[in-house]
Amino acid sequence: MRKFTGYIPAALFTGFYLLSGLTGVRITMSMLLVWLVCFWLSAFFLHKGLFWGGIFGLFPALNMIFMGTQYTGPVINVEILLGIILILFYGILGFYLWKKRDDIPKAGTKEIVIMVVKVALTVAVVMASAYIAVISGMILISEGINQAFAYIGMLVIPSLFLPLIWLKKRKIFFLIWLIPAVIYFVALGVNYAVVKYDESITINTAPNINVHEYLPFEEDSKIVKTRSETLQFTDNLPKIDGAAALFPVYSAFVNATYPETTKLYDGHFEYNNTPAGYKLLSEKSTDIFIGVYPSEEQKADAKAKGTKYIYTPIGTEAFVFFVHKDNPIENLTTEQIQGIYSGEITNWKQLGGKNEEIVAFQRNEGSGSQSMLERFMGDKPIMEAPTELKNDLMSGIIERVSNYKNKTNSIGFSFRYYVEGIIKNPDIKMLSVDGVAPTAENIKNGKYPIVTPIYAVTYEEQTNENVNKLLDWILSEEGQYIIEETGYVGIVSEFEE
Repeated sequence: MRKFTGYIPAALFTGFYLLSGLTGVRITMSMLLVWLVCFWLSAFFLHKGLFWGGIFGLFPALNMIFMGTQYTGPVINVEILLGIILILFYGILGFYLWKKRDDIPKAGTKEIVIMVVKVALTVAVVMASAYIAVISGMILISEGINQAFAYIGMLVIPSLFLPLIWLKKRKIFFLIWLIPAVIYFVALGVNYAVVKYDESITINTAPNINVHEYLPFEEDSKIVKTRSETLQFTDNLPKIDGAAALFPVYSAFVNATYPETTKLYDGHFEYNNTPAGYKLLSEKSTDIFIGVYPSEEQKADAKAKGTKYIYTPIGTEAFVFFVHKDNPIENLTTEQIQGIYSGEITNWKQLGGKNEEIVAFQRNEGSGSQSMLERFMGDKPIMEAPTELKNDLMSGIIERVSNYKNKTNSIGFSFRYYVEGIIKNPDIKMLSVDGVAPTAENIKNGKYPIVTPIYAVTYEEQTNENVNKLLDWILSEEGQYIIEETGYVGIVSEFEE
């Protein structure tokens, strides 16, 4: 029993090291690795009956006490207590071995050298493995590999090399290791192929537009480039923000009326999605938000903060539903779409299509399109959205609303401009609703049944007089030209929410 007593600190702190990511410790991982080296050196030397082996364990003990003296919390904290316990442990064990020095067989010089080399190799393998594991884990997770596969892969290298250092029957171990390793890499390859196929059919229906392609005052920008002849701001610039899909519109407004020195995120020209944008507007951190009507939760948030929104319609947009191009369905009625998203209609065969289960994708809560779906559904409850497990480097495995999978049984929704102007995916097609296609002409003439105004949303008690000047300009011929040329439809009628 005496031989293995010295392993107690080494084993305990090794376990602590492996769990340190969950403990919230105040020490650095590199320092903990140095401690482990000292603990294991002490363990091996004490195992061989060398009483002076405990000297190595005193280094982390003294380091802990020093750390404890720098802490401004309780008078006696964990570091000081652990340091004292370790000093007593190694002192008592060393004294015992010194008293029994004549009764314990001495380790030879060669044996000690081999032991030190093995310890050094072990430390090198652990440190290298930890580094490689973190890098490879990040690569695997960033590639969409299931996080369980990534974690298993992070254990492959140390599981091979550490036993090769210490075991004598290395060939037997290698063969035993090789079988699960081959199974793992085959499974990893299959998982990678599935992930890549899934990515190939996934269409991100969230308007994560590349803003760098739509910046004002840039020569290669895709926005409608024009300078206003009736309005040019020089100071007191309105703080403008907007929904992602409408970034090309209000970026063009900035290009037309703001100074050419205006830059994105300079305090006057901002870009946020709908949930974040309405939150900032409710806090009166921005002056104008360009987007669709807010959700009930977003209106309630503004009311709770004492902010009353003013809605100025500046354009019109169609809310559209789309399917895979090979889906034979071309048209759905309003009632049929509501039946799909309430869960009453579950198979395309019920609508004259293939005998396939309908997978109806949705968006995240508070997004502009999800809020539009809620208004479209009226009193009908919306069924639970398809979800999937996602790997997140910061949050681990979490469940999120699934993105649209471009299969013949899928249906999704968005706004017309985003589908036609940004996604531009030839493998999806927009459906007619109640026999009317979502074209610009049918939006203008009022035939397409699901339309929504685009608003410039402000708030009462606005003190910047340039805000109203900008609103008037947006409603003018110049502002409406930008909206039309971008791909939206100008104001065609009065809307009431």
